[in-house]
Amino acid sequence: MSTILIEKNMMVPMRDAVQLATDMYRLESASPMPALVTRTPYNKENILGGFNVIRAVQTGYVVVVQDVRGRYASEGDFNPQFQEIDDGVDLFAWVTRQPWSNGILGTFGGSYLGCTQWLPTREQPAALRAMAPSVTVSDAYEGMAYQGGTKVLHDLRWVVQDIVPAEIQRQIKQGKLPSDFDYQLDVLNVLNHLPLADDPLIQKFAPFYKEWLGHPTSDAYWAAISPKKHYKQVNVPALHISGWYDIFLQNTFENFMGMKAQGETELARHNQHVIIGPWTHGNFSGSFPEREFGAVASSDAIDLMGVQLRWFDHWLKDENNGIDQEPPVMIFVMVVDQWRTESAWPLPDTQYRPYYLHSAGQANTLHGDGTLSSEPANDAPPDVYLYNPLRPVPTIGGQVILPGGNAMGPRDQREVELRDDVLVYSTPILTQSVEVIGPIELCLFVASSACDTDFTGKLVDVYPDGRAIILTEGILRTRYHSSFTTPRLLELDTVYELHLDLWSTANVFLTGHRIRLEVSSSNFPRFDRNSNTGGEIASEAISQYRPAINRIFHNADHPSHLILPIIERQT
Repeated sequence: MSTILIEKNMMVPMRDAVQLATDMYRLESASPMPALVTRTPYNKENILGGFNVIRAVQTGYVVVVQDVRGRYASEGDFNPQFQEIDDGVDLFAWVTRQPWSNGILGTFGGSYLGCTQWLPTREQPAALRAMAPSVTVSDAYEGMAYQGGTKVLHDLRWVVQDIVPAEIQRQIKQGKLPSDFDYQLDVLNVLNHLPLADDPLIQKFAPFYKEWLGHPTSDAYWAAISPKKHYKQVNVPALHISGWYDIFLQNTFENFMGMKAQGETELARHNQHVIIGPWTHGNFSGSFPEREFGAVASSDAIDLMGVQLRWFDHWLKDENNGIDQEPPVMIFVMVVDQWRTESAWPLPDTQYRPYYLHSAGQANTLHGDGTLSSEPANDAPPDVYLYNPLRPVPTIGGQVILPGGNAMGPRDQREVELRDDVLVYSTPILTQSVEVIGPIELCLFVASSACDTDFTGKLVDVYPDGRAIILTEGILRTRYHSSFTTPRLLELDTVYELHLDLWSTANVFLTGHRIRLEVSSSNFPRFDRNSNTGGEIASEAISQYRPAINRIFHNADHPSHLILPIIERQT
C-alpha cells in the first residue's frame, strides 16, 4: 500500500495577500490526481472526524482542507459567508497550479462547509467539476438566519459554542488577549437573555451577529450570500445530502429543485441528486432515544462515503459507473423504515389533500375536542389561547440543534400537548395506512389582540401507545403575512389568512396511528419569542414584552386546514 504524504499548514495567499492555512493529503510518488477540496471554520485538524480522508486518498484523490479566513491557523478576520466567494475561487486556482494536481477538482463537506462549496460556484471556476454539499443552506435569510420571519436561534448557539471561544483562544495565542482572559458563556443563559445577543463577548468577538439581527427582512444583504439567487450561474452536478430532522432540510430540497430548474447548463440541470435520511444535522446514525429507525437507517449502512466517492469518480475521473443514470432522489420513509428511490421531488404521483380543523372551541391541550378531518368545517366557535412570550412553548426535538434537554430529532410531544396554549387536532384512529411524502402547508384563519404575533404548526404521528412523535413543523411572524420584504402589522382582532410552510417529511401513518396537528404561537428556543408589540424585537428588553390573545377560526367562511402530500400505493 502506498504511503500517504501529509503537508500541514501551507500558507496559501489570497488576492488581498491574506494567507490561509491549508493541509494536503495525497499518495506519495503518485502521478497528478484530481483533488477533493473543503474549507472549514471548525479547525482543519478535525476534518478526519467527518470525512474519510484516508479512504478518499487511497481511492485516488488528493484531499485539500483549509481553515477559512479568520479561523484557527488562517490569517484575517472572520465575516461568515461574505468572504467565501473570492477565497474559495483563489484556493481552487492555487490547487490547480500544484504539481500533484491534474487540474480537476470537486468539493465536499456539510453545514458551513456546504456554504464554502456553493458560494464560489457562481464564479464558474474552470477546475470545478462536481460538488457534494450536505446539510447546508439555499437562502441565507429563509433557512439560515430566519424562518417564517422569526429569528432562528441555532445560529446564536453556533456563535456561543463554536465561534466566540475559538476566536478568543486565537487572540490569546496571537498575544492580543491575556492568557487568563475570562470568557465563560452559558448557552442557555444567552438564549434566554433579552435583548437578544446583548452579551458584550458576542458583540466583541462575533460582531457580525448584530448585523444579522439588523436585517430582519429578506433584503439585498442576504441575497448576496444566498446560493438560490445564483443557480443560473452554477454549471456543475451536485449531490445534495440532508436528513428529515436537519435544520437545513428544506434548504436542501430548494437547492436540488432550484438547480434542476435553473442550472446554467443542461449537464448541471440533469445531474442533481438528493439523499435524505432519518438524520439530524449531526446524527446520521438513525438511532435516537425515543425512536430507532433500524439497522438500514445509518449513513454507514448505505455507505454514504462510498456514494460520494462514486459521484466524484464519475465526474472527476470520467468513470462510467452509471451513477448519472440512477434515480435522482433517494429517501428514507419513516415508520416503514425503508429506503426508496424516486424519479423526482416532490413525487410525481402526489395528491395534495386538505385536512380541516374542527372543534367546539375547546381544542386546548391533547384532552381538548380538536379533530382533523377531510370533511370541511361548518359553523363553530374559534379556538382561543393566551400567548405569553415570557412563558413560551418549549422546543422538544424536531429540526433543531440546541443544547440541554432540547434533543434533536424524533421526540415525544405529549409534555407540550398538556399546555393550555397549545391547540391539538387529531384524526380518529386510522383504519388504513396513510402515506405522507412531500412538502406540507398549513392554512390558518387567525385573529390576534396584538398587532404582531407568531403562529406555529407541528405535524405529529401518534402511536397506539400514545407517543406523539414530531415529524416536522413551521412558523410565521404575522408582520410578514404578505411579504418577507415589506412587513405589515395586523389590524387588531381582524381575521387574516396565513400560510405556514411546515417543510417536508416522508412518513407512513400506519393503521392504529393518528395524524395530529399542534397549533400555538411559540417554539422556544428554536425560534425567538415575539414580543407582540410590533416593535424591533431584537432590541426589546424583557419589560416590553406583552401577552396576546390569539384565535384560530375553522368554519365555512374560514376553513383552516392542513395540506398533506398523500401517496396512494402499496407500502
